[in-house]
Amino acid sequence: MPTENFIHGQFVPPSGDRSVPSLNPSDLTDVVANPAVSTPQDVDAAVRGAAEAFPAWRKATGSTRAEALYKWAGAIQARSEDLAQAIAREVGKPIAEARGEVGRCVVILRYYAGEAVRSVGEVVPALAPGALQFSIRDPLGIVGLITPWNFPIAIPLWKAAPALAFGNTVIVKVSEHAPFVSGLLAETAQAAELPPGLFNVILGDGEAGSALATHQAVKAISFTGSAATGAKIASACAARNAKFQTEMGGKNVAIVLPDADLDQAANLIAGGAMRYAGQKCTATSRVVVDRAVEEGLWMRLRAQVESLPLGPVTDPKAAIGPLISAASRDRTLDAVRSVSPDYQTPVPGDWAGCFFGPAMFRGLDPADRVVQDELFAPVLAILPAEGLDEALALANATPYGLSASLFTKNLSEALRYIHRIEAGMVRVNGDTTGVDPHAPFGGVKGSSSGTREQGRAAIEFYTETKTVQLNP
Repeated sequence: MPTENFIHGQFVPPSGDRSVPSLNPSDLTDVVANPAVSTPQDVDAAVRGAAEAFPAWRKATGSTRAEALYKWAGAIQARSEDLAQAIAREVGKPIAEARGEVGRCVVILRYYAGEAVRSVGEVVPALAPGALQFSIRDPLGIVGLITPWNFPIAIPLWKAAPALAFGNTVIVKVSEHAPFVSGLLAETAQAAELPPGLFNVILGDGEAGSALATHQAVKAISFTGSAATGAKIASACAARNAKFQTEMGGKNVAIVLPDADLDQAANLIAGGAMRYAGQKCTATSRVVVDRAVEEGLWMRLRAQVESLPLGPVTDPKAAIGPLISAASRDRTLDAVRSVSPDYQTPVPGDWAGCFFGPAMFRGLDPADRVVQDELFAPVLAILPAEGLDEALALANATPYGLSASLFTKNLSEALRYIHRIEAGMVRVNGDTTGVDPHAPFGGVKGSSSGTREQGRAAIEFYTETKTVQLNP
């Protein structure tokens, strides 16, 4: 399978003079791929390919776009096990979750195939007698997508599918941790006979991402990743008046009130915190629990976490796989030792991967790193509170605001929480992870630039409104 750039329907070697190896995080002796990095010249080539394809694609009917996306969904479905195995091997996602990601991609493409033929715009009453006034939506043009490794095909597609459905062409700069699976995704686009230049893939690191974000011909950037990188991309786009959308993670909270079903809460919190080693921007990383049930929840959480198998992703029973890299493991250990200096991660010493056993902590200061920093690891901080007001204050005391959950049987308390929690995605009696592909996705505060991905909300970002008035 090629691990090369995919430009205008063809695989092309990156032109950089260095390479970044992609290692299997379950077994660091397994080099999955070692492609050269892309340069600004490679980005220019992708822009030319996308620009060549744009005029015909913007004029294509909605049904033509729908048919192309639906056919692509079928090509992905036909390679579903290949894709799942590649995801598991390259980014350390347990195979059951990897298969789920592939299935989600099929749903995403089919959903946006439907969106491509829905009506857009609206009729607006005109002040001029006899005039017809209405709005339409035009595609932006070339859109740049900068995507992370943890959902190496789902995130590129939940950005690319709406962009294509609404008439844009796209260039995806994928994570340097996921070149192998990205090449396989490009192969499915090729197999689906997607018109050349609609979907372009650039491998590489920050140099390629920066070149894409600053390219004058790229009309918008949609980014998912760290807050620091997101801030740089926002600044670069603002400097040239380009649209930008940044999703930058979270420090997600579950609040547990005294009347909650503690067995349900412990089960959902443990899974939301620990599965895939906590490497989801919506993973639960904090629990605020009423003191009246703190001990009961703690005991149940320990039992639930201990029941989640830690192991290599080749083990179909594994729920908690490795962290993405040795650097991530070391950063996590450093943060944990800031609150527990003698901490040793409970992982067999002869495992050759980047494993970090699940960790839970009580009695922490709300200002501690483990409580405030997004660790992207299977680490959970439990904080006690007296009543919902104090719980909400602790829950909101973070720079992030992506996802939150409340466990209660009290409707009045649930309604108070819904209006006062500072999060873009709010659940009651559910875990913090994920969102339906047809629902808006995004956060508040430091989690997001304020726009939303997925669902009907995506049209707001990937199009611009044109107001038209026809006079007799």
